Amino acid sequence: MLPAEAEEREVVSRRIADVFSAWGFGLVETPVVEDLAALEAAAGSLQGTAFRLIDLDGRLLALRPDMTVPIARLSASRLADQPGPHRFRYAAEVFREQESLRGQARQFTQAGIELVGEGGAAADAEVVAVLVEALEAARIPEFTVAVGTVAVLHALLAAADGGPDWSRAVLAAAHERDLVALDRLAREATSPQVVSALSTVPRLRGGREAIEACRNATTGLGCESVLNELAATWDLLDAAGVTRRVVIDFSVMRSFDYYTGLVVEAYARGVGLPLGGGGRYDGVLAAYGAPTPAAGFALGLERIMIALVEQGQRVDVRGLDALVGGDPALALPTARKLRRLGKRVALSAALGEELVAEAIRFGAREAMLAQPGGRFCTLDAAGKPILRFEEEGGR
Repeated sequence: MLPAEAEEREVVSRRIADVFSAWGFGLVETPVVEDLAALEAAAGSLQGTAFRLIDLDGRLLALRPDMTVPIARLSASRLADQPGPHRFRYAAEVFREQESLRGQARQFTQAGIELVGEGGAAADAEVVAVLVEALEAARIPEFTVAVGTVAVLHALLAAADGGPDWSRAVLAAAHERDLVALDRLAREATSPQVVSALSTVPRLRGGREAIEACRNATTGLGCESVLNELAATWDLLDAAGVTRRVVIDFSVMRSFDYYTGLVVEAYARGVGLPLGGGGRYDGVLAAYGAPTPAAGFALGLERIMIALVEQGQRVDVRGLDALVGGDPALALPTARKLRRLGKRVALSAALGEELVAEAIRFGAREAMLAQPGGRFCTLDAAGKPILRFEEEGGR
């Protein structure tokens, strides 16, 4: 990535981080390389997901495939004796194994939050509201945050009692949003009510009415408390004024199996994949001996940048204020004075028209020639001096 592109991404990342900070989330960092067994203790098998390494001691390691589990481990090990909730934010590289022909990146940057030690509708609503505000701060004009819950599907699987192989097949089809496979698997259930629910629920989408439709489709199948909490979350999002960006979508499932309730995904016009997602993972910290509820989300910065381009949005970066040329013994102190005035200044060995051309090429607002005695002058398009500075800050 070249400087201009990297600076645009830095600007967007800072806008998102400012939202996270405004909500009280503090920055954390975790190692890039983790013990594979420690990751899988919470996330389940990472076969086909994580890049694996073997160190000189023969230990099996992995490049972190996400930030949720490392932060859960960090919280469980460093803050186990401190009362929560804990609010963490991050912006970090993650690495995920992908089949080469799928065209997806294997290394990307995630910006996200984790809310550890708080459960219930209020915490879920906070996570979704922060996600909406972060995407608004990124200045994506058109986006939607889809909200669902994996708990409904888990309740249906429990009610169906179809055995572990069938349940795994249903979950795999749900992860892939393969409605044809889901319909086929649903017909294998013995309960007509489960058959109907498995075919109906993944197709439910909308506002609060979608929750009521799901309630009608799953009556008597153990989904009442889950749907009551989702309805309470929706009402809080409505009170927060963000439901115009949110849709209830019971087809939303996440690729990691550790989610236990709320799941979210964000979409934008022009991008065929989610900008990011997350949800509630109340069982993850228990794997590290510190059981506590938790929820969060991660956004892919590269996909956000694609969304901005696809929706015609330009990211304004500050760029250089001046390019200072001339004798280095004069240019160095002159540039130092200008930087102390808050200007961004680069140095050049060029003079005259070449200095002006270089300033234009670098996007600098001014080309300056350092002069003896701490003075400097700006140059016109022909490389001729047009203004003279006699002392620091004066014209």
